[in-house]
Amino acid sequence: MITRSEVDAAARRIGGRVRRTPVFQPLDGLWFKLEHLQRTGSFKARGAFNRLLSVGDVRGAEVVAASGGNAGLAVADAAAECGATARVFVPTTAPRVKVDRLRALGATVEQVGDRYAQAYEAATEYADRRGALLCHAYDQPEVCAGQGTLALELLEQTGGVDTVLVAVGGGGLIAGIAAALEGVAKVVAVEPRTAPTLHSALAAGEPVDVQVSGVAADSLGASRVGDIAFAVARRTGVESLLVDDQAIADARGLLWSEYRQALEPGGATAYAALLGGAYRPESGERVAVVLCGANTNPADLA
Repeated sequence: MITRSEVDAAARRIGGRVRRTPVFQPLDGLWFKLEHLQRTGSFKARGAFNRLLSVGDVRGAEVVAASGGNAGLAVADAAAECGATARVFVPTTAPRVKVDRLRALGATVEQVGDRYAQAYEAATEYADRRGALLCHAYDQPEVCAGQGTLALELLEQTGGVDTVLVAVGGGGLIAGIAAALEGVAKVVAVEPRTAPTLHSALAAGEPVDVQVSGVAADSLGASRVGDIAFAVARRTGVESLLVDDQAIADARGLLWSEYRQALEPGGATAYAALLGGAYRPESGERVAVVLCGANTNPADLA
């Protein structure tokens, strides 16, 4: 469980290490938080730096992560800056663009299984055996708190909003944002209908395994929401909306054609709820949409 105090501490810890990403206001009452412009192309840099820096001096250490791509990129980048080495376990289905970039950042890449859960099992076994520092993609307090620093920036940049729409995979981002905005703004989870981790957990009253597929599975492909995300979501009253793959593709296409913002499908998922009508703001409601990932092949955006 995390609260605003952990997010505030993370903001102090990672200041100067991550980018203060901009906001863009396409319409009155609507803001995009352009977190896809973050280091390594996603919000994951915040959590990775907070996890490593909270440990202390990691120079010479080996850091291990399991990832569909984005968390691994963030860990590889943070490890290199902090003087550590990174070993990242990814499923064989991870996009080539992400695997190539992991190697370019100096990480050793291990491709295991065809699902994130299999890569995670291999990563934890390796970390236990070698005594390496494990950096979870979404279910560690330091990781979640780091992701929540995005919300603190958003409040300052907009002067305050009523609602924030956030894509969910494993839930690290929404855990941090919901903790940071508790009592301040409503947080709405947006999930692919083909990967409803939080949605299913809230319906069941506990995290449950789900089948995962669809266009955003490489970044929102966790088969079970994290315990921290579930606890924070239930405590703060997060609701979950589901969107289909076509809505995600339409949102991604419009973000490119209208605003020249190149998003991966997972990064455009929160906007799909607004564009496709799954979320309909009230009159005068101030809404922010988190655009959270840009690690994509831009060839199909033309």
